[in-house]
Amino acid sequence: MMARKKLVLGLLALTLAAPGFGAEPAPAGTSRPVVNPVDPASIAALKKMGANLQTLRRFEVRTDLSSETVLEDGQKLQQSASAEIQVQRPNKLRALMWSARAERELVYDGRTATLYTPALKYYAITDVADNIGAMIDQLEAKYGVQVPLSDLFAWGTDAAPLDQIQSAMNAGQDIIGKDLCDHYAFRQGQIDWQIWMTVGDAPLPRKLVITNRADEARPQSVSHLVWNLKPTFKDAIFKFTPPKDAHPIGIRPLNSK
Repeated sequence: MMARKKLVLGLLALTLAAPGFGAEPAPAGTSRPVVNPVDPASIAALKKMGANLQTLRRFEVRTDLSSETVLEDGQKLQQSASAEIQVQRPNKLRALMWSARAERELVYDGRTATLYTPALKYYAITDVADNIGAMIDQLEAKYGVQVPLSDLFAWGTDAAPLDQIQSAMNAGQDIIGKDLCDHYAFRQGQIDWQIWMTVGDAPLPRKLVITNRADEARPQSVSHLVWNLKPTFKDAIFKFTPPKDAHPIGIRPLNSK
């Protein structure tokens, strides 16, 4: 990890130092051109990855996530969680989310989304939109429910906030698992994020690191993604059948009293 941080800092230092190294002073009354901190090739790489993600029709992907909580005295605590999703575009999705603290399941069949908590044996069903992207937006806006790996469905669409990126750079290459990956670093507001995507004509994200600069302790979350583009799951997994001992409950919108 330290070597990777030095790599990023070193590249930033080279970028900042290069324009003035061995250069003649600017003539009086003139100013040097401002170097654009957004590398167009890095943005193009994001767009290429997003375009490839949008072509995937049937796939499954798992992520193992570690995140940091900062205590009042500045000490950091790390938590771990995992998630796995199976997808059949345009309107089928099943997500499993688990950690030592909780376990949840989301099943979307194109008409309804079912949220199930196995430990409590409760499930809730709500009508939703007939495509994955709109379903994700609806669950978050109306109920505050976040679908894991939801960014995978935003990249490559107009919903990807590429115009909000303030800094973009190519940080070289790295090996993630057994895959050679291109490594990019971006800045948006108070968030720094890095992404490692497989090299080639069909890039996929393999690792994501997010750093919160709004907190002076700089807490991070790190996600590793493993893909299966030839899954063997059956369509039946997108139909929720409640266990005999499970109980239906209502789901309350955020703006309800």
